[in-house]
Amino acid sequence: MRQFTKPTIAICAGLMLAGCQDMALEKEAADTVLRSPTNDNLRLIGGYRSMDDDCQVTGESAFTVDFLDDAADLVSCPTGSDAAQSLVDMYGARSVAKTGGYTVYSVPRR
Repeated sequence: MRQFTKPTIAICAGLMLAGCQDMALEKEAADTVLRSPTNDNLRLIGGYRSMDDDCQVTGESAFTVDFLDDAADLVSCPTGSDAAQSLVDMYGARSVAKTGGYTVYSVPRR
């Protein structure tokens, strides 16, 4: 009868454990990765209502120049977010454009 050495047994055990890995968990984890919207067209300055607000004051850029208004603030929020909906509900914000996962709003100052 052939005798196995300790390194051979360790290698076999490692290979068996590697084969037991649950591939479905890796796929599920990959599916739940949250991606931040891109803002290549927007010049985001800072939070609108607070420093950590998802809705950001938006400055002038080639994309936003046509939406600027001296009687309103330009604010961008992640499209479909609760922060965007609360901006509309609280301030009467009007959607003027969408780009890279953001919706751009005009928020009246008066």
